[in-house]
Amino acid sequence: MNQKEDVLQVLRQTNAYFMKKWPDTKEPIYTTRWRPSNIWTRAVYYEGLMALYAIDPKIGYYRYADDWANQHQWNMRNGVETRNADDQACGQIYLDLYQIDKQPIKIKAIKENIDGIIASGKVDDWTWIDAIQMAMPIFAKFGSMYNDPKYYDYMHRMYLYSRNEEGGGLYNTEDKLWWRDKDFVPPYQEPNGEDCYWSRGNGWVVAALVRVLNLLPQDHPNRAFYEQDFKDMMHALLKVQRADGFWNVSLHDPTNFTGPETSGTALFVYGMAWGINQGILDQTEFTEPMHRAWQGMVQDAVHPSGFLGFLQGTGKEPKDGQPVRFSSVPDFEDYGLGCFLLAGAEYYKYLSKN
Repeated sequence: MNQKEDVLQVLRQTNAYFMKKWPDTKEPIYTTRWRPSNIWTRAVYYEGLMALYAIDPKIGYYRYADDWANQHQWNMRNGVETRNADDQACGQIYLDLYQIDKQPIKIKAIKENIDGIIASGKVDDWTWIDAIQMAMPIFAKFGSMYNDPKYYDYMHRMYLYSRNEEGGGLYNTEDKLWWRDKDFVPPYQEPNGEDCYWSRGNGWVVAALVRVLNLLPQDHPNRAFYEQDFKDMMHALLKVQRADGFWNVSLHDPTNFTGPETSGTALFVYGMAWGINQGILDQTEFTEPMHRAWQGMVQDAVHPSGFLGFLQGTGKEPKDGQPVRFSSVPDFEDYGLGCFLLAGAEYYKYLSKN
């Protein structure tokens, strides 16, 4: 097999493990606690599955996603009035599925929800940076679908609130990285005295920017702003990559729960591959780190069964879900695979072009 076929094979392998283990699309996926399946963890998996479907259009992938959405009646955990981005994340998949088969029921609830958010005038919902990935691309998708600037404008107001105002601003314009929420803004410090920049949290912002920029018109007045944040983040991440290709859970304190971690690494590969593919990131600067990170995950994290190791469980900081080991099983298996599929599908596109 050539390198591109190798990538597709490992994506099929890891996804097949998951679909075989969890054939019931309504059943909650858990190891230590219960959650419904139409919230962020499963939504991120389906983001990855739809990315895989785009490069490997197997009908079984589409049916697995469509069945999940139907099981939940195309709605959110807490209904159309929810303001919680964890609930809204499923809307990204509903919109993807709608664009394949335009049945109004597929977007009725999520559109009512987002339109209600806009009508409220309230922009301070995204108080933790994970929320940016879970909700922001939905606004961009509606803006693109309806060619309606109100969705782009409102998501920008919400992004700016998280970036510049929440907790004094969750984005550090000096280090070009994000504090997960106001609890981690200084004076909070990691054991080595550095600021706490959680790997997967920053990965969520990278993924959000990728997914928004994929949809935002080239001439949109806010595009350059998002591109600059994206490029600044990717250069900051380049400086703290491990020799084995992974990133630590704590980006500026490698001694705090040290070791490889798959979900943050996968999201950074997703950003690197997309940025190179779009000509936004310098290919000579980012190609080798991208290759190293992808190979590190494939060689060191993927089990023969397709299970993903070194995956941190749910949480919000380096200590959560520890210990993170090759054989440890996170509390939910879905979102980590979603991150890996997003990375692999974009990496596959890179290999197809080069």
